[in-house]
Amino acid sequence: MIEDDYLYKKGGISGFGSRLKAVFGSRKFWIRGFGIIVLIALIYYPAGMALVHRIDDNPDFVGNYQGGSHAVSTAAGLIDREVNQNRWTANDPFFLPGAALDNMPNFQTGIIYALSRFSIELSDQIGRTRGSSQVDPDLDDAAGLLKFRGDKWVFDPSVSLLPGVTSEQQYRQAIRALENYNTRLTTGNAVFERRADNLQETLNRFANDLGSASALIDDKVDDPSLFDRTADDVFYATKGRLYAYSLILRDLGTDFEQIINERQIAPAWAEMIGSLQSAAALDPLVVVNGSADGIIFPNHLAGLGFYLLRARTQMREISSILQR
Repeated sequence: MIEDDYLYKKGGISGFGSRLKAVFGSRKFWIRGFGIIVLIALIYYPAGMALVHRIDDNPDFVGNYQGGSHAVSTAAGLIDREVNQNRWTANDPFFLPGAALDNMPNFQTGIIYALSRFSIELSDQIGRTRGSSQVDPDLDDAAGLLKFRGDKWVFDPSVSLLPGVTSEQQYRQAIRALENYNTRLTTGNAVFERRADNLQETLNRFANDLGSASALIDDKVDDPSLFDRTADDVFYATKGRLYAYSLILRDLGTDFEQIINERQIAPAWAEMIGSLQSAAALDPLVVVNGSADGIIFPNHLAGLGFYLLRARTQMREISSILQR
């Protein structure tokens, strides 16, 4: 009796295993499974990309100004907008739809790059009484944090198998550092030197940075190709950089309003901001790296480069006036 029960159970288990093998071992099952996965991917990625994608180039964006520096307030607000509100996409892993985007991540990293340059100028020039004075700790922190790569996710096997610090975490700390500085500036416990030489040096540094950006565009324009898959990367990274500079310089114009009025450069300053805004407003449906004199297939990088160089020239002209 016991032996019969054992054989019955053994046979039942064996029969169940045979049925599993028949189902999962069939070619039809795997073809259906693969088809379902492909169908889900075809819906998930395009729909997710459409929901996430946003090139936020609003020229009227302002930070939550509560005293201190208008430019610092806007810098902190801009980081907050891209990291916490629009979603940071530059480090999305492969299983998130944002990983399939490239225009938005390049635009966002371009913004952070420009804000990193600004934070360096704050810590080196504007946020110090003189070059020999102590560096403001919050500005020093912000400058270091914004240098962090934008594509760092929580896991990076090339560094460690353990969870690490993400780009968003670093940038959120930079927001706090900039806000802390502005709060201390409001209470008189921080320095913001509104001197002509500080403004001049900041413009020179920004102009130098735009020079490096123009070199990247020049490399592309010199080698036109309708099938250039990286032309849009250069376009949107540069667009993000110019957009951030347009906001920062607009608000530096408010912070240094007295100097600008004394040197009678308000019209030139407005023209410079206009050039940067015109560059940031360019929004082609598809970025084409065609011939510079093409009619059917234009070169969008050349158009962006024109406004970039125009703004750079205007920066140099203003800097020259400030030096007198």
